Amino acid sequence: MIIPSIDIRNGRAVQLRRGEEMILDGGDPLDRLDEFSPAGEVAVIDLDAALGMGSNTELIREMVRRARIRVGGGIRTLSDALDWLDSGVEHIIIGTAATPEFCSQLPRNRIIAAVDARKGQVVVNGWRTTTTDSARDRVERLAPFVGGFLFTQVEFEGGLSGFDLDAVHRVVAAAQSTPSWKSPENGRYASPRVTIAGGITTTEEIRELDRLGADAQVGMALYTGALSLGGAVAAPLKNHSDDALWPTVVVDESGQVLGLVWSNVVSIGEAVRERKGIYWSRSRNQLWVKGATSGNTQELLRIDLDCDRDSLRFTVRQRGVFCHTGTRSCFGYEFSLGHLERQIRKRISSRNGESGTVKLATDPDLLRSKLIEEAGEFAEASATGSTKDVILEAADVLYFLSVGLAKNEVPFDRVVQELAMRNKRIRRRAMEFKKV
Repeated sequence: MIIPSIDIRNGRAVQLRRGEEMILDGGDPLDRLDEFSPAGEVAVIDLDAALGMGSNTELIREMVRRARIRVGGGIRTLSDALDWLDSGVEHIIIGTAATPEFCSQLPRNRIIAAVDARKGQVVVNGWRTTTTDSARDRVERLAPFVGGFLFTQVEFEGGLSGFDLDAVHRVVAAAQSTPSWKSPENGRYASPRVTIAGGITTTEEIRELDRLGADAQVGMALYTGALSLGGAVAAPLKNHSDDALWPTVVVDESGQVLGLVWSNVVSIGEAVRERKGIYWSRSRNQLWVKGATSGNTQELLRIDLDCDRDSLRFTVRQRGVFCHTGTRSCFGYEFSLGHLERQIRKRISSRNGESGTVKLATDPDLLRSKLIEEAGEFAEASATGSTKDVILEAADVLYFLSVGLAKNEVPFDRVVQELAMRNKRIRRRAMEFKKV
């Protein structure tokens, strides 16, 4: 699959050739992140930190809150590694500091070791120092301690000229020869997965890498338009051809299934480019922009490929209903926290003075008192009450909490995202009484 890459220097997204020659200024990294995030995880590399010339830490921390990212560049101490892991990044990329001793102190499933090589020899310290290690040697030594590798062929980096596929075969084979291990993240047994960087330009190359069990980290080809992000996302799909259609499950930001549609290369490209729910209509044999006539539009958040590479999942932010029957989902009505959120927002927007929800939303003191009251009652029920009491009091708390979120225009998925980030923390806060 595709891993879009954002290299940052002096607060700007840049692209360098072979890590030295400035080729282009890609603008604001946050804009690039918005553009690339539908593809899934994005690689963010702090070039200043890698070269020991400062850092872009605060900017990257903002990026962590906006999308799923992996971070690399200048992570050389255990403290730095833990700080990034606790910030909520998906993975950290360790370069110069990647040793068995260092990596063994960190959660294996979230560590990617950088293997930067020039003509087969590993280079470190921002690619300025050549070592005696071969890329394969480094992979074999570190494989038992990391969850993945980023193999960069420096001589091809930023060149849009292809890469050495034989070298990729050797590195991937070395990683896959490591005894498989069970990831605590997803419970799957797997060898370290390799991501390839440097010279990748075509969808055919991405497809070949995926067939080998490797991912493609791409920067220059995306920035220059030599490769479209939509084409790159679709590249690993099976039966790949201009007229191929793939079943596409559409879900909202809470994960509720909205329906089943169909996609092809053209529709995926348009969906990614426009950041909308765009599919292929089999009956009309043309693009179908969801909501173009009804107004029930979709904002595309992310595209995922299934494990067999023969279907997709579109995660969207649905406005209005999805199904032609007038229901939100083609599978019928099902109450959820998302439904509660939408219902409360609708009530607040009605401005009906007789509505208790509107009164709560317009009277901060009333909402505060009810939150404190219901939280106390839940705490009491949790300590001494029955299961029924706990359920009833929890429902009260969730309702008033939902009003507070809607009043402040904070969607549930942002809270879930925050919890997901906290779930990635390695160092935990001690629970203790708060002094008042």
